[in-house]
Order: sequence, then structure tokens, then C-alpha cells
Amino acid sequence: MTEMFKNLIAGEWAGAGNASRNINPSDTNDVVGEYAQGSVEQMNDAVAAAKAAFPAWSRSGPQERYEILKKASDEILARKEELGRLLSREEGKTLAEGIGEAGRAGQIFAFFAGECLRLSGEAIPSVRPGVGVEITREPVGVIGMITPWNFPIAIPAWKIAPALAYGNCVVIKPADLVPGSAWALVDIIQRAGLPKGVLNLVMGRGSVVGQALLQHKDVHAISFTGSVSTGRKVAEACIASSPMKKIQLEMGGKNPLVVLDDADLKIAVEAAVTGAYFSTGQRCTASSRLIVQAGIHDRFVEACIERLKGVVVDDALKAGTHIGPVVDQSQLDQDLKYIQIAKDEGGKLAWGGEVLKRETPGFYLQPALFTETTNAMRISREEVFGPVANVIRVKDYEEALHLANDTEFGLSAGICTTSLKAATHFKRNSEAGMVMVNLATAGVDYHVPFGGRKGSSYGPREQGAYAKEMYTTVKTAYTLA
Repeated sequence: MTEMFKNLIAGEWAGAGNASRNINPSDTNDVVGEYAQGSVEQMNDAVAAAKAAFPAWSRSGPQERYEILKKASDEILARKEELGRLLSREEGKTLAEGIGEAGRAGQIFAFFAGECLRLSGEAIPSVRPGVGVEITREPVGVIGMITPWNFPIAIPAWKIAPALAYGNCVVIKPADLVPGSAWALVDIIQRAGLPKGVLNLVMGRGSVVGQALLQHKDVHAISFTGSVSTGRKVAEACIASSPMKKIQLEMGGKNPLVVLDDADLKIAVEAAVTGAYFSTGQRCTASSRLIVQAGIHDRFVEACIERLKGVVVDDALKAGTHIGPVVDQSQLDQDLKYIQIAKDEGGKLAWGGEVLKRETPGFYLQPALFTETTNAMRISREEVFGPVANVIRVKDYEEALHLANDTEFGLSAGICTTSLKAATHFKRNSEAGMVMVNLATAGVDYHVPFGGRKGSSYGPREQGAYAKEMYTTVKTAYTLA
């Protein structure tokens, strides 16, 4: 009998009239569970619960918040294998990646438990004699969160943890496609001792509960991660609401990895293959554009193909699997559409791109590598969000840098080189929020800022101490001595 998972509203688990089936993309006969499809009324109840809980929680002491977040961290880390298996089963990442992501969620909560005790202010003299000035940070209020399917426990963690640490109340709507990991995370946090209503979970369709969250007058801020098109709609709704909402948007990427003639070939190939294809390429930081200097181009392509020949695509939970399935049929169709677009534009499919059959029915796609592409092609301009990458040949570093920046996105960028001069120049002149040298563009730390520029991000950065810019508001107080 399939287990039914409910929404969390005001500290109580609430069912719904409808439910969605969470399907394992490695085995479509495997139903992970049935998850409540919330209603507009349930979303309104969740926001009301968060609003009611805010006065007490926002004035709670840092020690209380520390102990709750630390307890949650301890349980996440103790159960990371179990949580990682759930994540891999519902999203399709390999088991090693799933366990790693669950561990990262635990580390995030540990970090922000510490942040509860590190929040500080300033006391400075005024320019007017006898007047003192205090600058403090206060919680924003009720935070609405809309999270994506590709990092189903890490992204909810890096939004929820700082929001709670700084005294906010939360209503989260996870991706309808993979709600299981977010449900498990919320269950852990709630049992760690949160007062009722501080954290609320409403699952369901974005067009229903997501829209209700965006439009609610008692929601003070929205943190969103997802596609560019949806992110723009989120921004429009937040600006149009009364009062206007604070916004944090993390959206797409078309990330370049530059490979210069002087690069260490082994390092460059590993950075390209792991960055472009691992996690099935379903990362906003994936290295989807490989910009390669002419002198190393042919050797690089040949070495990439040899590396890809050894990559095992199979059931995410099976030992020895390097890349799991695409998340669902819709995403697989999109990947195949872009593979055909690249062919039609004149790109050469140098390796892969075939739908694969395995022991269990699933959405298996062989990694695709295109050569003979230009930066003007759609395959170079639009985010595929799958195991598809293309190589662009350039004559020198100057052309490589120009093409790397010639995109509407600006999340992550990388360069492979042994030249300190080139690496230093690239770090300074790359139009991206995160820059990697001799590393894959995907793969970031939890204690430092995450975010990009241009069409990739809007609003304050996520993660690390910089998260306070989203989840607090600054107050300046003057006192006549």
C-alpha cells in the first residue's frame, strides 16, 4: 500500500482531497509515495499560521534557535544514507550524489545554527554631538519559498536554515515532481522543537498553491529557484503585490568552461565531463559550453570521448552507476529536442545522445557531446538542463573570454590553464557570479555566497553569511544621550 504524505500547517499534518504520485525515474514501476496536493485554502492557512507565529519566534533567543537548528543538523547527518537513498530514488541522482547532497543539507543547518550566535550590529557616534547610533538587523517576516526538483534537499535546506536562524517564519512549496526529500527535511526540522507555525509545508501545483503564495498580502519575501521564465513571473507578481515583496531569484545558466592550449589535458577533461554530465547535467551550474583553444581542441575532444565511453548510465541506486536517468519524460523530451536542434543547426554529434534501455523502465539518456558549434547557435544560447554539451573552437584567450561573456546568463564560469596571468585575468573579467580555475563549473561550498549575474540571479546572494542580506532587514536607531 502506497504511503500518503500530508502537508504541514500550524504544526499539524493536514491531508488534501488530491495527491500526486512520486515516481522513481530509474524504475517507473516504483512509486516512492503519494503526496498531498494542497489547495489555495491550505496555503492561506499556512501563511496565517506563519504570521501568527512570527511575533514570538522573531523575539526568541539565539540559544533557542541554535539548539533547534543544531538538533536538525544532527539528525540529517545521522540519517544521510537513508535520506540520500530517498533523494536518488525520487530524483535520479546516483546514490553517492544523493548521500552527498543529504550530508550537505546537514552541514548547512550546522553552519546556520552557528550563525544564530554570530549575528551582530554596530554602535557608532552620530555626526551630531550627544547622539548615538545603533545599526541592527531584524527578521523580515513571513518568507515564501519555491524550490526546484534538481536539488530536492540541499536547496530547501539553504533557504530554510538561514530564514529560521534570523528569526523568520517560513512557508515552503517544494517542486511538485519530487516532494519527498523536502517532506523528510521539514519533518526533521519540525520535530527538532520548532514552535507550531514557524515552518509550514504546502505541496502541490505551482499554478495553484505557488500562485497563492506569491499573491498573499501577508508574505513579506519570496525566495525562488527555478527557470528564467518562471522567475520573471515570480518577480512580476512580487512587485505587483501590495505591499511589494522582497525577492531572491536563482534561475538558469549557460556556463562556459574555457580550455586554453597550456591546460593540463587530464584536469581539463575531468572538469568538463564531471561539470557537464554528472548529476545528469541537471544543474544550473553545469558546464554546457566548452570553449576550447585551437591548439588543444582535437586532443581535448578525443580525450573527452574516451572518458565518456567509460561512463556508466544506469539505475541511480545501482553500484557502479556514474550517471542516473533524466528526471522525467518531459525533461527527456526537452533534451532530445535540443539534440535535434543542434544537429539541424550544423553541429556534429561527436558522441552519444541516444535513449538507452536498462533492466528497469526509466528515462535513460547517453551523454551527448557536440563539436563544430558556434556561440550563435541555440545549443549555445539556451539552457538545455540535461547531459548535453557543445564544444566551441577559438583561436586565442581573448576570443575565449569574449565568447564566455557573450551570454544572457552569468552564474558560473571556469578556465583550465597553467598560466597564472590568464587565470588572474579571467577571474577579474569573467561576467559570472562564481569563477572556477582548473575545476568544474559545478560544485560549490555551503559556507560562501552562491549566485550569479545578468539573467541568472536577481536579489541577494544565497548561502554563507551573505544570506543575512535576504533574511534580515537593517534598522538604524538614534538616541539622544
